[in-house]
Amino acid sequence: MGGLPTAALFAYALGFARGRRVLVDTTASPQHEYDWPREWDAEPTELSFYPWPPASLRELALSHDAILVCGGNTANMLAVWRVHGFDKILREAWESGIVLFGWSAGMICWFEAGVTDSFGAQLAGMDDGLGFLPGSACPHYDGEERRRPTYQRLVAEGFPSGLALDDAAAARFAGLDLAEIVSASPGATGYRVEPTGETKLEARGITQ
Repeated sequence: MGGLPTAALFAYALGFARGRRVLVDTTASPQHEYDWPREWDAEPTELSFYPWPPASLRELALSHDAILVCGGNTANMLAVWRVHGFDKILREAWESGIVLFGWSAGMICWFEAGVTDSFGAQLAGMDDGLGFLPGSACPHYDGEERRRPTYQRLVAEGFPSGLALDDAAAARFAGLDLAEIVSASPGATGYRVEPTGETKLEARGITQ
């Protein structure tokens, strides 16, 4: 998801899970208080690596039907995950059929590369993602004025081609294949961004 999920986008993602148990990872933004929206119909469990991860981290993750990764600092999040082996647990969860989803940092982390503000106010390309999905990704394509020109410039200069999402849009992958783009707001969609420019992708509108 390009931005913070609406109730419709959350319901859409969870519709592909086997149940309602959602592990909520806030590693990218541990300074923010956890506040589960009432309209999100699920059974949430918050995962925190602070001051240390739970002793049964693997069992905890694999006992859930979906894992939601919140936005924040992508680089910091990936570093913490790797120190504790959570990157490998996430791959195991993905391969076992657990739904993995998220917004902002929780969107780009699954790709090989992404556009991030992890290192300061200036956007930068980061080619250190989990690599579950090929290529690169950019969230907030219509929500932050510097996202579109920065992503296009990076790709034109050799950064991996990839997928951009507007704030109210989400992309669903079936395995490694892009299955569809959905939108919770008129006009919000996704884009394929390549060295030659961007291609607007068709989005299916969804409502709660």
